[in-house]
Amino acid sequence: MDGGQPIPSPLAPLGNTSSDSSMSLEQKTTFVFVILLFIFLGILIVRCFRILLDPYRSMPTSTWADGLEGLEKGQFDHALA
Repeated sequence: MDGGQPIPSPLAPLGNTSSDSSMSLEQKTTFVFVILLFIFLGILIVRCFRILLDPYRSMPTSTWADGLEGLEKGQFDHALA
């Protein structure tokens, strides 16, 4: 092009090019919400991979029968009566 005029980019918004008015409040809110969802998804993915790599670290060391008082483990038929 011999005119020396800049070629408009197809990604740039037409008309007003300031960054503040290019997105409405609803678009900004949606953008922030999507970013927060991606952060939450990343945290869940990291947590799942940590559980897959070492599943026994996340399990508690105590069992459900440790809290029984006066009953020996395995004698549940007398406790039901």
